[in-house]
Amino acid sequence: MQGKTVIVTGANSGIGKATAAAIVKLQGRVIMACRDQTRAEEAAQNIRQETGADARQVMVKQLDLASLRSVRSFCEDIIKEEPQLHVLINNAGVYQCPYTKTEDGFEMQFGVNHLGHFLLTHLLMDLLKRSAPSRIVVVSSKLYKHGDINFEDLNSEQFYDKAFAYSRSKLANLLFTCELARRLEGSGVTVNALTPGIVRTNLGRHVHIPVLAKPLFNLISRGLFKSPEEGAQTSVYLASSPDVDGVQGKCFADCKPLELLDKATDQEVASKLWDISEVM
Repeated sequence: MQGKTVIVTGANSGIGKATAAAIVKLQGRVIMACRDQTRAEEAAQNIRQETGADARQVMVKQLDLASLRSVRSFCEDIIKEEPQLHVLINNAGVYQCPYTKTEDGFEMQFGVNHLGHFLLTHLLMDLLKRSAPSRIVVVSSKLYKHGDINFEDLNSEQFYDKAFAYSRSKLANLLFTCELARRLEGSGVTVNALTPGIVRTNLGRHVHIPVLAKPLFNLISRGLFKSPEEGAQTSVYLASSPDVDGVQGKCFADCKPLELLDKATDQEVASKLWDISEVM
């Protein structure tokens, strides 16, 4: 990854931090795009200590995906300051939060996991094209299977179930990948998605586990769940491996292509979701 500039959203913890560290170890330069600047600076300092990288190779920039204003401001800075962008990793996400809205009035999980990244990718597209061959990596989840796209209630105002809303946002990630791949044919920019599996991260902070069950849960999760480093492997593979040169619009798990359900590759739904996302 020498000479390559990579943006990782949500890079201050979990899979995002492990992804950023792995790319720095491959000699790539990482811009950590994070909401909480203090925590991001701490994470960046950790990565620098671990890898021997300097402040130029591991940078932090403020990005709040729950604010379209913040997304625009972040992209303006990147376009002004960065001559090239070789990889964009759309990694950040919120998981099963209580019903809340973003600054712009979108349901939080759909707003952050899908719409924030939709605008981010759109605004950085010209820079990615100028830097081609370049790559976009979209982190989805196998929980997409439990979601569906209800165009009548994308904002969950008629009905809200936090688990269903998460699944819908992750299905939206896959449909976005599907439509974007079609639009990028022949551009020198590829987009692929991945499902990382069940990983020990702080993503589940809104999931309630009874106090007495916590020690048992922690013990089981250490045995059954992936570490953040294991969870990041497919993100790093899609960002860096020559094996996926020119591969377009696929989804991977454990660094291998994954067969998706039809609803995640429905071109008609993907195209309609794209149009509505643009309007939103």
